[in-house]
Amino acid sequence: MSSKAHFPIKLDRPLAIFDIESTGTSPRADRIIELAVIRIDPDGSETSRNWLVNPTIPIPVETTAVHGITDDIVKDCPTFAQIAHEVDAFIKGCDLGGYNVIRFDIPMLGEEFLRAGLDLKVDDRRVLDAQRIYHQREPRDLAAALSFFCGREHTDAHGAEADAQATLDVIKGQFRRYDDLPRDMETLDRQFNATDPFNADRSGRLRWVDGELTINFGKKKGERVKDLVTTDPGYLKWILRGDFPMDTRRIVQNALDGIYPPAPSARITMDS
Repeated sequence: MSSKAHFPIKLDRPLAIFDIESTGTSPRADRIIELAVIRIDPDGSETSRNWLVNPTIPIPVETTAVHGITDDIVKDCPTFAQIAHEVDAFIKGCDLGGYNVIRFDIPMLGEEFLRAGLDLKVDDRRVLDAQRIYHQREPRDLAAALSFFCGREHTDAHGAEADAQATLDVIKGQFRRYDDLPRDMETLDRQFNATDPFNADRSGRLRWVDGELTINFGKKKGERVKDLVTTDPGYLKWILRGDFPMDTRRIVQNALDGIYPPAPSARITMDS
């Protein structure tokens, strides 16, 4: 689909704004299941493409809960290897853009290209990451919050007493500005500190994937804890000796003792 609209950046070559939905967050272990690209040419014309992709591996239920894409939806779609040359041709000669693309989308797309025998050639492309602009231009520290909610500067930043008073003033300012905020701690805690139901511990180092307790960091990411109990208990004991949160270490110790927490029920909700 093509259209033409004003674009605020003077382009000397096309810019491909893209977004990826995937089976997870690991570029090496996970796979793309949807890719959308909007190419803006130097004359301002926009052309968009969207591909649904069969990832060739199961889509975890907790991932489906985020984007709504199930195994059944993509079972008859082409694999990435089958569309790779088409994608490559569409973004050929383009700079790349998106939101959080530097940390996620570009590494994910690059790995898929490599598996298909292609090279994304990131070094030859300039990158526009909207998240980087947002975070740099709209700081989220206490001084910025005090300025936004209270209209004054934080004159004694990083002094504990001044910071505590500034935080109290920010909280009061937030409740003045947002009259729909809950007025009780129970509801506030539930609304703003909600944890991912598929995290087995508070820090997300351990995660439920298809009902199995798995490691969610480092070189063992994606491996089942019950398998490691048998094949690599030394790794689990390393966690016990390491600087990990108490609840993480407790779950690992229990696993070594043959005790596992109950898996969360798979509740998939879709936004209407």
